[in-house]
Amino acid sequence: MNFAEMGFIFRFLPVLLVVTYLTPKRFREKILLVGSLVFYAFGELRLMPVLLAAMVFNFLLGYRRRRGLIITAIVGDLLLLVSFKLLSATLGGEYLPLGISFYIFRMISWQADLLNGEIDRKEKFSDVCLYFCLFPQILSGPIMRYGDGEFGRSREYRAEAIEAGVQYFIIGLGMKVILADRLAILWNDLQTVGFVSISTPLAWMGAIGYSMQLYFDFWGYSLMAAGIGMMVGFKFITNFNHPYAARSIGDFYRRWHMTLGGWFRDYVYIPMGGSRWGAGRTAVNLLVVWGLTGLWHGSGINFIIWGLVLGGLIILEKLVYGRLLQKVPVVGHLYVLFLIPLSWVVFAVTDLGQLGVYFSRLFPFVTSAGGQANPGVLSAYLRSYGWLFVVGGLLCLPGLFKLFERYKKRRVVTLLLIPVFWVSIFLLAGASGNPFMYLNF
Repeated sequence: MNFAEMGFIFRFLPVLLVVTYLTPKRFREKILLVGSLVFYAFGELRLMPVLLAAMVFNFLLGYRRRRGLIITAIVGDLLLLVSFKLLSATLGGEYLPLGISFYIFRMISWQADLLNGEIDRKEKFSDVCLYFCLFPQILSGPIMRYGDGEFGRSREYRAEAIEAGVQYFIIGLGMKVILADRLAILWNDLQTVGFVSISTPLAWMGAIGYSMQLYFDFWGYSLMAAGIGMMVGFKFITNFNHPYAARSIGDFYRRWHMTLGGWFRDYVYIPMGGSRWGAGRTAVNLLVVWGLTGLWHGSGINFIIWGLVLGGLIILEKLVYGRLLQKVPVVGHLYVLFLIPLSWVVFAVTDLGQLGVYFSRLFPFVTSAGGQANPGVLSAYLRSYGWLFVVGGLLCLPGLFKLFERYKKRRVVTLLLIPVFWVSIFLLAGASGNPFMYLNF
């Protein structure tokens, strides 16, 4: 079960919200914990014991706040994650528990914050378990910190927060169903036709389309997760900050999947020394972080290449031409808009041979292997997907979302969101189901 399913939207979520609101405040954390476990069981009952065992293991070793036990827990968490990643790579994805990359990182975060003294009181088992498996975030994040959730404290369920949560949920649903799922058809078409048969214009159209697909799929998910969190009393979590308005690759990833980037910064990059020990050590630290980021997304060699290439570009920005990109914004924006779609192609195409074919279509003047552009085929794709590129391009502009934030309490905004919701429901009703992309990582 995921957020973009009819059963979740019309059954699970309304029932859980009603039960939560009718329950006295002192029991609401327990209701959310039970609801989160039920939600996870719907999607991953077979491997649910892995989650339960990890929850108990982490609480027992972290509760006493002894350094040796906490380090043991962190090592155990890493071994568990690596083991299942390797098992999935060798035997198939069905052996990878849903959300393990996200809930293990939350567990490590809790242990590290205990070690650093950032959690200043003894916590209840149920509160810690709720943090580990909170249903809006367990499958694909965001990776909220324990202290940000105010677990075990009395959170307010304010009407305006609930209303805003519903609005964010609808916007995220529209991004997922109306934009991302439609753009997914374009990428699937190119894979079906075969990269060797596509023209250079169509290859670039595919690269840009996949970039938008991934963005609106995951930004949509993040908005839905944040909206649901607001409905049950949590603060809004910003996971994306208009990355396609960035002026450098480093700036892009400070805006993209911000909670994951913050996790690697605080628990890997800074403990390794960050940028405090000179340019050489900074470069090594960045390559390690980005290599691990690639491995976190998948065990395929393409993910490692993707991570290391991005790390290399960020190193060059820090040491060579970063100031130029900031001083001349137009250059910085064009640089991002050119390189990021290329990096997503590396991310998307797991077979290195096919990856080479795709790049030969993108740059035929280098390889002399470009396909002939068929005006009829290209125009047909533009007629089918052109409006998605226009709408997606507008949503990439920060100004449009700022307008929503400014006027979201106006009745006209609510009226505009009603058709977005029902169009999304109509499309969901006729679809066979297209899970969120980050469920695979």
